[in-house]
Amino acid sequence: MRLLPRRLFRLLSAVVVALMLGWGWPTTAPPRAQTVPGWPAVKVELVTDRLNEPLYVTHAGDGSGRLFGVERKGRIVIVRDGVLAPTPFLDLTSKISWDQFKRQGGGLLSVAFHPDYADNGFFYVHYTPRPTNVVVARYQVSADNPDVADVNSAVTLLDVEMANDLHHGGLLSFGPDGYLYVGLGDGSRRGDPRGPAQQKSSLLGKLLRLSVDGEPPYSIPPDNPFVGDPDARPEVWAYGLRNPWRFSFDRANGDLYIGDVGQASAEEIDFQRAGTAAGRNYGWSMQEGRACSRVAASCDPEGLEQPIVEYDQSLGCAVVGGYVYRGPSFPGLTGLYLYGDFCSGRIWGLREQADGTWQGQELLKTSLAISSFGEDEAGDVYVTSLSDGGLYRLTAAAP
Repeated sequence: MRLLPRRLFRLLSAVVVALMLGWGWPTTAPPRAQTVPGWPAVKVELVTDRLNEPLYVTHAGDGSGRLFGVERKGRIVIVRDGVLAPTPFLDLTSKISWDQFKRQGGGLLSVAFHPDYADNGFFYVHYTPRPTNVVVARYQVSADNPDVADVNSAVTLLDVEMANDLHHGGLLSFGPDGYLYVGLGDGSRRGDPRGPAQQKSSLLGKLLRLSVDGEPPYSIPPDNPFVGDPDARPEVWAYGLRNPWRFSFDRANGDLYIGDVGQASAEEIDFQRAGTAAGRNYGWSMQEGRACSRVAASCDPEGLEQPIVEYDQSLGCAVVGGYVYRGPSFPGLTGLYLYGDFCSGRIWGLREQADGTWQGQELLKTSLAISSFGEDEAGDVYVTSLSDGGLYRLTAAAP
């Protein structure tokens, strides 16, 4: 993800120095809920502001009620009932070459806990030890303390070189099928000059699907779409993505939503309905949104998956994919896909109509630098904000 994209520097030139030195953003009044007929009113409630440049939050699925916050500089911290644990769950700061890419999109980007974490203690991290490579590694919780990981238990699954220091992707997530999905960006600067997103022989600009049960580091699920294709990597599940910073599965039905960060004109949400054919091409760098990209040598939409929603960059400059709300606390949000934008702080809702079309609505304009959405074990949705170290819970507001 372009955590501080160049467009944002131009727009916020008055605070460039503050951003570079301390990521200090001006504070504003709390956002007010918008009331839109036919749509739920939402608000964000602060859980804690003690995180350091948070990029993600999730749960372990172990019934503990803990939230795990991912900090960009390399720590995973535990939040329990709004209180930050005094000791990090995992500290990888020594593995991340931070000074080389303060202004780029690297760091510790996400964590995913194995579906059987309560039994095996395995979890997986996505980080950038150097600006031009991405590592996915497995760790295990320590044997004697459930709140601390064994830092010496690392097993590397992937170590992927990139041409440049941008568009690392960032998310790991286990799908409803039990496989590990990995989002990787195209690793390119403007224009995707090497075209890896359209090259099935490259892991870049892809969504990967790995089996992590069995002999490490991983094996290939037999129903991956390009198994047996000599011109493709068998790990690939979907391609044609620029920077799939955040994606998620609807926990009720397995539908897949991908927030793909745009370049110059459009931010988009891509979609794959559960049970449908894999191997989909989401269009980059031939298309950006539904239009031909400015760098495309050709743009034939035949065979390309079109986004279910896009917005132009007057509304933001870095989409952050979210979650379909399935939590117990706010029934009025049930079934609504929630997503946002890092630069504008907007939060939208999206829902499918009976005729198969999609309807969207801006629900809330915040002052947050939204870096991610996340879920707790019950399905309630949270937001992390890079600018203020905040972890927020998304809730229904009084109309």
